Amino acid sequence: MSKELANAQKVYYVTKKDLPLSCPTDDMTLWNSHPKVYMPIAKLGEVMCEYCGAKYILKDE
Repeated sequence: MSKELANAQKVYYVTKKDLPLSCPTDDMTLWNSHPKVYMPIAKLGEVMCEYCGAKYILKDE
């Protein structure tokens, strides 16, 4: 299975099974992206990556 391109979208929906959340995620290729950062989405419900501007929204499964 191929991995998703990092930063290919501007909004990503994630669930609790995706936590802890990092950008880029483990399902994304890393070679063309920024350093991996972890974000506190469980506390806030949505976060934005400070490097690429991707928005992550926590949704119910």
